[in-house]
Amino acid sequence: MIIYNVTTNIHESVHEKWLKWMQEKHIPEILATQKFSSARIVKVLVEEEMGGITYSVQYVTDSKETLDKFYIEDEPEFHREALSLFADKMLSFRTELEVISEH
Repeated sequence: MIIYNVTTNIHESVHEKWLKWMQEKHIPEILATQKFSSARIVKVLVEEEMGGITYSVQYVTDSKETLDKFYIEDEPEFHREALSLFADKMLSFRTELEVISEH
């Protein structure tokens, strides 16, 4: 199992708009690609020196191959949309995680 983690710091001025967009549009559309079995959005509880509010969105997929297909077939358009809506009001980075065990 692979977790595709996207950590985003969002400016307070667009925070509510971004969170609503994530929950009602962006995450459902990513799940609709059928490349992920689930997703969750969690708030990072560490205050950032740069300000803003930070979230981690974690998408679960079955394999690195499926994630690579997402990168090729879907991710560019999702990225463009996020930039067009929030441009310089957000900063994101991505991390790929492999689940070793669950207890």
